[in-house]
Amino acid sequence: MIWAWLGLAAMAVLGAPLFVLILGVALVGFHAADYDLAVVAVEFNRLASMPGLVAIPLFTLAGYVLSESQAPRRLLRVSDALLEWLPGGFAIVALVASALFTAFTGASGVTIVAMGALLYPALKEAGYDERFTLGLITSSGSLGLLFAPSLPLILYGFVAAQLGTDPAVTVESLFLAGILPGLLMILLLAVYAVYKGRGLGRVQRPFSGREFFASMWDARWELPLPIALLAAIYGGFLAASEAAAVTAAYVIVLTLWIRREIRLARLRVVMAEAARMVGAILVILGAALALSNWLIDQEVPIRLFAAIREHVTSPLTFLLLLNGFLLIVGMLLDIFAAIVILVPLLVPIAVGYGIHPVHLGILMLANLQLGYFTPPVGMNLFIASYRFNTPITALVRASLPFFMILLVAVLLITYVPLVVVGFSLIQQVILVISRNADARVWRV
Repeated sequence: MIWAWLGLAAMAVLGAPLFVLILGVALVGFHAADYDLAVVAVEFNRLASMPGLVAIPLFTLAGYVLSESQAPRRLLRVSDALLEWLPGGFAIVALVASALFTAFTGASGVTIVAMGALLYPALKEAGYDERFTLGLITSSGSLGLLFAPSLPLILYGFVAAQLGTDPAVTVESLFLAGILPGLLMILLLAVYAVYKGRGLGRVQRPFSGREFFASMWDARWELPLPIALLAAIYGGFLAASEAAAVTAAYVIVLTLWIRREIRLARLRVVMAEAARMVGAILVILGAALALSNWLIDQEVPIRLFAAIREHVTSPLTFLLLLNGFLLIVGMLLDIFAAIVILVPLLVPIAVGYGIHPVHLGILMLANLQLGYFTPPVGMNLFIASYRFNTPITALVRASLPFFMILLVAVLLITYVPLVVVGFSLIQQVILVISRNADARVWRV
């Protein structure tokens, strides 16, 4: 058996794909426990039969199609018309646009490549210096992962739901819980942008109602989409998977026949690109479910919690250690791989410390989001370096102020749970009021 583990270690050193390593660990583990190895295939079959899984490819397809259209330009126009009067207004425009774009694509690297082509010259024209511009684009590439319908949010909800925690985790609860933390991140960066924008750049123009309404009309097909999506889910009209299907169909009809910004031949290419990304995620997810099954069967989370509990008794200390651990993971692993590998281990431990699994999900994604551009090996640093032909060291210096600001936001998300559960509490209050109203009507 030792040779099997050594073989897996050698494969990892030689750069074997992640799903191969995960499957290898699961197969070796089940074999050592004298299980029939067909149990791994059963996990893949179980994955295919889970109804909520369809939301992942459909939301991914919608995001990819939108990124190929002119929607980013229209979004920038609306934001610019709304904020052009404010010092630092265009920097805030860049933050908001990047966050919304990332929320739909679920990939920060795509945001840097796609939005960077629009934002870099515009920020330079607005008078921002090279360092601020590069730092803003590099850091804002990961903004938006906490907003619906972010793919990492859906993936965390899907994996955590399989663990049967009490309280349970749902994708809908994560969509609500991510709103305030995501807005907090944008707000803190916006304050910094206003500070940097004082007396800088282009002359601030007064707010123009004509331009604002013209930009709103130009983006009339895209702007209602996120609002309608959330209203349909939380109004009980659509489940998350049904909302994903409606969103994908709407975006395809919009870009192909209404806007006519993507030709049918190009749509096939975009769908193939989205399918490749989803396929990679699902293969890793199936392998991770098999590994999770083995870990739970061997009581690894329980033993790990007991070992940690011997040295760490305070939930606050555990959260601090978790923040540092997740920052390192965010530097080294893709966010999708980090979610499917770590969630089965971390959720039971966090619940043991009295941490709500939804709160854990938001702080986990916030940390991984920050890890994307944490030096020295954050993935976004390399993507931005390639995109703008700039040394990594220069991008590290440029991103440092943004990193420190977002680190403050992450600490607030970690240690002030109300930031996470605020919208959930509001939803519960509304439900109680509506139920009481229904009861009064029934009695009448």
